[in-house]
Amino acid sequence: MSSAKAKNPKLVTTHQLQAMKEAGEKIAMLTAYDYSTAKILDQSGIDILLVGDSASNVMAGHETTLPITLDQMIYHASSVVKAVKRALIVVDIPFGYYQGDCMTALKSSIRIMKESGAHAVKMEGGVEIKDAVKRIVSAGIPVMGHLGLTPQSIYQFGTYTVRAKEKEEATKLISDAKALASYGCFSIVLEKIPAKLAEKVSKEIPIPTIGIGAGSATDGQVLVTQDMLGITQDFNPRFLRRYANLSQVIKDSVKEYIKDIKEKSFPNEKESY
Repeated sequence: MSSAKAKNPKLVTTHQLQAMKEAGEKIAMLTAYDYSTAKILDQSGIDILLVGDSASNVMAGHETTLPITLDQMIYHASSVVKAVKRALIVVDIPFGYYQGDCMTALKSSIRIMKESGAHAVKMEGGVEIKDAVKRIVSAGIPVMGHLGLTPQSIYQFGTYTVRAKEKEEATKLISDAKALASYGCFSIVLEKIPAKLAEKVSKEIPIPTIGIGAGSATDGQVLVTQDMLGITQDFNPRFLRRYANLSQVIKDSVKEYIKDIKEKSFPNEKESY
């Protein structure tokens, strides 16, 4: 499969993700909100890029994902699409643009696909979004589901703690996962749920699961890129592994730049025309 990827940089599709699950090959997913970052991630071989509504927090500084608009999501998605040659690009439908009205959900999805050029949309929720998922899928638009901790419902939950620890909620989550698969979702994100529950769901549904804070038995993993690279420093959940400390690298670089300017060593003769 790796040789096939090398020959065809555009090979990552929903069909390939399904084949990866069946072959036991883990799926790697990260977030992207801008052209420059997306290009680096794509060239590094990432399988899926999620243009997440987490842009509301990471890019705009909001406390929750709720304020971001559809227009803003399309802007971020368009920037990412321009940079990508290989990865599958999934875009979150933001809060308020699909709940309760399947036609609104369809119109939002069509706008995302037509105006950004992305490959799929993502929605939070289970059986309560049945009509919206079916309507979108029937239009030929791939849908990724999202269960467990669903940030768009944070004011309902009141906390970001682990979900589905109790039997009743765990049973509903399994039922919702099976339902989403039956509605035509091509994959489901499982966020911040017990590892054993995520393993059970991953074994019992035919489509790939992508975990975040859901243990190692899911079919893939996702992290927010700025968290993983250590650009953000004030978010330290148990599931987050930092692979770099770019925050310190950037600070050191900026301090050196300031120092060179103050000392009149930048620009030098070779850096001038």
